Amino acid sequence: MPVTIETIRDAASLIEGAVMRTPCLPAPKLSQLTGAEIFVKYENLQVTNAFKERGALVKLASLSDAERARGVIAMSAGNHAQAVAYHAARLGIPATIVMPEPTPIVKIAATRGYGARVVVSGEMLADAQAEAERIAKADDLVWVHPYDDPAIIAGQGTIALEMLADQPDLDTLVVPVGGGGLISGMAIAARALKPGIRIVGVESELYPSMIAALRGEQARCGGATLAEGIAVKNVGTLTLELVRQHVDDILLVDETALERAVNAYLTRQKTMAEGAGAAGLAAILANPDAFSGQKVGLVMCGGNIDPRLLSSIMVRALARDGQLVSVRITTADRPGILGEIASIVGRAGGNIMEVSHHRLFLNVPAKGTTLDVTMETHDGEHAATILDALENAGHRTERIDLGESRL
Repeated sequence: MPVTIETIRDAASLIEGAVMRTPCLPAPKLSQLTGAEIFVKYENLQVTNAFKERGALVKLASLSDAERARGVIAMSAGNHAQAVAYHAARLGIPATIVMPEPTPIVKIAATRGYGARVVVSGEMLADAQAEAERIAKADDLVWVHPYDDPAIIAGQGTIALEMLADQPDLDTLVVPVGGGGLISGMAIAARALKPGIRIVGVESELYPSMIAALRGEQARCGGATLAEGIAVKNVGTLTLELVRQHVDDILLVDETALERAVNAYLTRQKTMAEGAGAAGLAAILANPDAFSGQKVGLVMCGGNIDPRLLSSIMVRALARDGQLVSVRITTADRPGILGEIASIVGRAGGNIMEVSHHRLFLNVPAKGTTLDVTMETHDGEHAATILDALENAGHRTERIDLGESRL
């Protein structure tokens, strides 16, 4: 079945009332940060907190009664899993989901919570796919592919219909790319509605699968990425051709850009984005000149991020901005030294968060000591002022990594 604007419109009618029509809203704070006029499509507001519900429901609704009775199987790093599990339960279809072992616990727990049988297998999505194919054959289950399926692609394309209905003057759509289902459906819809619109895909630098496939090269993939939702080694056969036809460019983003984007969504937009969901913003942060002055639509495609990971990202962002500083202070080991240092920091306007006292370091004089102090400051300039005050009081200071300060 070819994917066309008509099949995408049919998909939109099918999911109406069962999948949220999420808002696409201007984001002035992100616009100020990037130099582009940013509009965000908040797919993290779906019941499963990700866009995957659209394609999953379209696919499940297309099954015959006999296929529904057999049950379905899917492989996923999390969001497709939850979408299939949720809508399969709504429709009374038994669902089995195979997920790779590094999948965040929050996604595994949520998938089980929707009533699916969850099998955790393999290090990568490709490993999970192999296990899912084995189980599908052994148990005679209907395969629900996460991206390389016309029904899935048509469902994901409904996002572009909604975005251009809400913001018809968008110049560019920036879309995360894993296997290619989302960008394929959106590109078909967007090109039909607005032929001149620019469509840019974004991949994790550690998993450049689509770029490699377009070049006819073997992708070199691997490593722990914040954007595990798009950490795909093998793109779809169908999606590859659709991307080749309809997508203008694909950009790669590194882990630092992804962290910055996740933090920007949280601190500036007060909304949670997982790494893959923030990939579009990461691309603009990393390539501001390529989008400057344009009206850019971002798909914030998922918000299923582990709270512990989000906390770490926030702390790292504060450290990068100079608002959380760790310093190793070498000084005399005498009574009252802790109080003296605390007073200096306090008078300068700093707030001490943590102190670690070391007397046994061999590079410290026998009558000396070191203190690892982590403090809150206003910014990098304020931190420098506090360190100058400590130095002027006779305490030798050395900036250290926040992780090192806890050794």
